Amino acid sequence: MARERIISPSEIASDQETHASTIDPRPSIRPTTLDQYLGQSELRERLSIALDAAKQRNDPMEHVLLYGPPGLGKTTLAHVIANELGTRAWVTSGPALTKGSDLVGTLTRMEPNDVLFIDEIHRLPAAVEEYIYPAMEDYKIDFTLDSGMHARVVTYALQPFTLIGATTRAGLLTAALRSRFGIVHNIRFYECEELAEIVKQAIPKLHMEPIDDASLHRIASRSRGTPRIALRLLRRVRDYAQVRCDHIIDPSVVDETLKLEGIDEAGLDALDRAYLETLTSIYDGGPVGVEAIAASLGEDVGTLQDVVEPYLLQAGLLARTRQGRKITDFGMNHLKSAS
Repeated sequence: MARERIISPSEIASDQETHASTIDPRPSIRPTTLDQYLGQSELRERLSIALDAAKQRNDPMEHVLLYGPPGLGKTTLAHVIANELGTRAWVTSGPALTKGSDLVGTLTRMEPNDVLFIDEIHRLPAAVEEYIYPAMEDYKIDFTLDSGMHARVVTYALQPFTLIGATTRAGLLTAALRSRFGIVHNIRFYECEELAEIVKQAIPKLHMEPIDDASLHRIASRSRGTPRIALRLLRRVRDYAQVRCDHIIDPSVVDETLKLEGIDEAGLDALDRAYLETLTSIYDGGPVGVEAIAASLGEDVGTLQDVVEPYLLQAGLLARTRQGRKITDFGMNHLKSAS
């Protein structure tokens, strides 16, 4: 079984510490209100206005579509919105809704103004998507019972609700579905300062002593613009300091921890460097198709497109051209300095 990448933006088993549990009564690291949600200032302002308006009218908030790379807080925002509305968040995913009855079962159990969060909404089957349209627009759903001459259509009246859809592939959504969202927003990668504040906010919730700004920025700068990764690195630094350094955390301890984890100063791990090295040594720096790179690395094309490439592109280490992928001068210089 392959080792989980510590800098993977997708949730891994060790991230479960960010949730409160009956075994561990510590509060969740995740924010529960919009004021606690750091970063994404434009989105927070749009949501604040929409939430205040909905609460003043005692109506459900407009449906929201959030798109962007994984690990940037889309699921957290769904829970924040539900908390702000004083309602419940029902969480599911596109692949989990295989037939219309799956969606009907959830929608008919929801209370007024509840939030339905559908992750990977671009992977909704077409048959399920057809049920979504009247539910979003008219808060009703038509369900066909039996078939043939005995078929009959039953209309379920639903409680008003807010649908929050999340996707890493906004371009794969149908135009019909996308048009039904009142708020559509791209969640961007976080700035280093924003990540440092998120890490600082999490420290007391992990029962840690405050750490200096230099150490905070060391962690933030290697977190690939992703809060989930920043919190994961913080926990690794905490564990290393506890076992090796008598709980003392300073910049050198952060460096030692992340060196042990194979993470360099740019936040790249072995797979990222292998990608860039393959592009350089085998394909002369490109341009070359991602399929060829995937074949050379023995990796899945989707993994490279969804997990590896977004940060390399955002960091300016990789360029995507019409002819294919190409390493940038900055990427080339980073490889040389790391070797």
